[in-house]
Formats: sequence, structure tokens, C-alpha cells
Amino acid sequence: MNAIQETNFQFPGQTGFYRGKVRDVYSFPDKMVMIASDRISAFDVVLPRPIPYKGQVLNQTAAYFLKATADIVPNWLLDVPDPNVSVGLKCEPYAVEMVVRGYLAGHAWREYRDGHRMLCGVALPEGLRENDRLPEPIITPSTKAHEGHDEDISREEILQQGIVSEADYVQLERYALALFKRGTEMAAERGLILVDTKYEFGNLDGKVYLIDEVHTPDSSRYFYMDTYEANLAANLPQKQLSKEFVREWLIANGFQGKSGQTVPAMTDEWVNQISARYIELYETVTGQAFQPANPSIDPAERIETNVRKSISI
Repeated sequence: MNAIQETNFQFPGQTGFYRGKVRDVYSFPDKMVMIASDRISAFDVVLPRPIPYKGQVLNQTAAYFLKATADIVPNWLLDVPDPNVSVGLKCEPYAVEMVVRGYLAGHAWREYRDGHRMLCGVALPEGLRENDRLPEPIITPSTKAHEGHDEDISREEILQQGIVSEADYVQLERYALALFKRGTEMAAERGLILVDTKYEFGNLDGKVYLIDEVHTPDSSRYFYMDTYEANLAANLPQKQLSKEFVREWLIANGFQGKSGQTVPAMTDEWVNQISARYIELYETVTGQAFQPANPSIDPAERIETNVRKSISI
């Protein structure tokens, strides 16, 4: 399997290039080309080995949900010319991620467990257990860091620092909660619970657009509905679809992205297990069979050919 570690293309009319943790982004005067590599990150660190088909899963899951939520908020997507590629409008990103949480899990639980009852300016009630459903979904924003760790931030701090205008931020909140509601409904149809997720937005000509990925395993956490109540009552870990299992493996092996820590070695078996989990998530959340890209074709050649066709249209 030809995993895609990175791309280094030079397309006609290209005006810029940016390599994120997972995506390689090519800029054009009015478009963006996002190539979802098979890199995987956790604790804001890119792990040393790519995961076969992970990029395809992310790209196709995001496209599926962008199309399914286009009636709620306009989004950047114009074309999906390749299993690993999305082409869309070039928007100016807002410098915050809108994290919506319906349950006390992951980072929110770790903060709560450590005694914190305020998360990003939102007060949490006493007496909650890990994975409890929150009284209502909450928004816990974070700053969008190009390098290093994203940081929790409150609504008040965002407005006070002028990171986003109040009028725009109110719109982002409204969109984020509406998207989470739709995502929750779509997950329930598949026997899943959408636990938490993040949304990114951009602005083009004064209009807010949903950008980047939506409801993917990199941006979201899902529990299985049929085992949720029993596991909660027995104080057992939830069966989930997300990349939290990767974070848990790293924590168990002494890595949380902190200074001086070393990423543990990733065996072939572990890499293949991660790949299988990503494919499982795609098939479960979309209800569609995963069709892997043809492994006999060099992925770099395939991607370059398909992008060139798309941008020339």
C-alpha cells in the first residue's frame, strides 16, 4: 500500500503552498487545493509513520458531510477530483476553531477530572462522570495555531482581543450549533452518538463559509449508541470511533506531546490497525462501502493528474 507522506507539486497558476499537520494546501488566486495526506497527528505532533488510506477516508468523509450540510451554511467545496483531494473557494480563515461538545469526554474530561469547572469560560456542573451527556451542547473555542498546540480560549477573550468581531462570532456560534445538531441526527441514524467535534470557518466577500473538514475521525469523536448506557453505568470505557485510541496508546507509552518526550515506535501491525479503524469509521458514519484507491497506480502521479484536470476547467 502506497501511503502518502507528503506532496511537492508545482501547478500552473499556483500562488502559494502550505503544509499542515495532515494536509498539503496549494493556493491559487481564487481557489484552494487541499490534498489529504496519510500523515497522522496527535497532541499537535505529526507521528513518524503515515497511515494507508487515512487521507482518502478524511477527504471523502469531509466531502460527504459538507454536501449534507450545505443547506445550513455555505461551504468552500467545489470539486472532489481525486480520492485524496478537495478543491474549493479561497476564504480568509477565522483564527479560532469552534469546538462543540455534547458529552464530557477527551480533553474536557481531563480538565474536569483535574478539578477545573470552567472550560473556555463555560461553567460545568458538579458531579459529572467521564462520558456523561452535558445538559446541552457547549462551545469551547480554541485558537488555531499554525505550529505547536492550539490553546483553549473563551468567547469573552476572543471578543476582547478582537480575534473575531462580535457580529461574526454570533454567526459562527449559530452555525456551529446547527451543524452539531445535524451531525447528531445523522450519527443517530447510523447507531452512533456524536460526542464532540470542531468546525472551522472562513470569510469571502463578507460572507461566512464552512471550510476544512467536517465530522471526520480527525475532527470528531463518536460513541456507539447501543453500548453507551451499559458502559456508562458500569464505569467502562466507551466503544468509540475517533482517533482517541491513538492518543490513548501514546499516553500509555509515555507521550503527550510535551517537551523532552519521544514518540513511541509504530509497528507495521499498529499502523495497519489504525488504517482499519479509519476505514471502519468511514463505512459506519456514511453507510457506504469504502473503495480504496487503486494501489497499482502511483498516488502522486494520480493526484497530480487529477488536480491538473480540475484546475484547468
